[in-house]
Amino acid sequence: MLSSRVKAELQPKGQIVSDAALVDGPEAGTDWESDVLRENSPLDRDDGSEGAGEEPLTLALSPQGRGEGTKPGTLKTALPRTVLICHADDPLNREGLARWLAATTSLVGVIVLEEPPRRMRQRVKREIKRVGLLRFLDVLAFRVYSKLFLAKQDRAWEAATLKSLCERFAPLGEATRVIHAPSPNAPEVEAFLRDAGCDLVIARCKTLLKPSVFSIPTAGTFVMHPGICPQYRNAHGCFWALAQNDRANVGMTLLKIDKGVDTGPVYGFYRCDFDETTDSHHVIQHKVVFDNLDALRDKLLDIHGNRATSLDTRGLPSGEWGQPWLTAFLRYRSKSRSP
Repeated sequence: MLSSRVKAELQPKGQIVSDAALVDGPEAGTDWESDVLRENSPLDRDDGSEGAGEEPLTLALSPQGRGEGTKPGTLKTALPRTVLICHADDPLNREGLARWLAATTSLVGVIVLEEPPRRMRQRVKREIKRVGLLRFLDVLAFRVYSKLFLAKQDRAWEAATLKSLCERFAPLGEATRVIHAPSPNAPEVEAFLRDAGCDLVIARCKTLLKPSVFSIPTAGTFVMHPGICPQYRNAHGCFWALAQNDRANVGMTLLKIDKGVDTGPVYGFYRCDFDETTDSHHVIQHKVVFDNLDALRDKLLDIHGNRATSLDTRGLPSGEWGQPWLTAFLRYRSKSRSP
């Protein structure tokens, strides 16, 4: 039987989420493709605009969103100057999220990352070192399975979502400058951010930003992390929450970047409706963003207006996860389809 659709709760449950909590659980470490590459770590360091005019005063009352922490009825003032960092091969963020940001903030720039092939080689080597060759074969097996049985449906969902976003939000205007770079830590990116005079940066990329980059925006650099933090830090948090049968903590965390891996101040947890028997973790981790755009808009405006406070996550368990395994996927899919 198909499981009922799940609507996640707004409070983190605080289950013990650690490597030992999963049979054959993942070791702590860095993702090799999907979320972060530690450019600013001792093991792998690679350090290798014209903005729009000031926005007029804008007043609006924010509706209640689905994310935690937004105060309904808060008075909005000037729109923040924002910059989006995303990947060239990710049109849902490069086009769809960019249009949304331009409609809700003063989007002064989009930094499109075109990573060189050596990045993938670095991630592969790092993952093998982290989990060993045998477990790495499990990672590769999931990727093959995903391409054969999940990718077509995932692409259809992405195309439909992008089409909807493009119908709702206008194309980027001349006030938004688009630049291309091999890394978010490239010198040209740092120079662009300083010239743009941005208030907020939204980083939708797979590489950790170095402090000289993420500290530039006056209100901070933020990530929409696919996972509830601190329980599901690093990579593929939605996948590993499902693998842990921790459905209430399948979601996204809006957090401010610091020097750690998803260890910065948390400003909200966001969930969505999903069906784990049909929705892939790839779709779910996009849904938790694009189903919560109104709440995210309000939260970003509150952060810019110094009206938002970070959530207290002290005392919650912390886990650092990595790439999905086919064995873990088949295990949770089998359990979710059981009567």
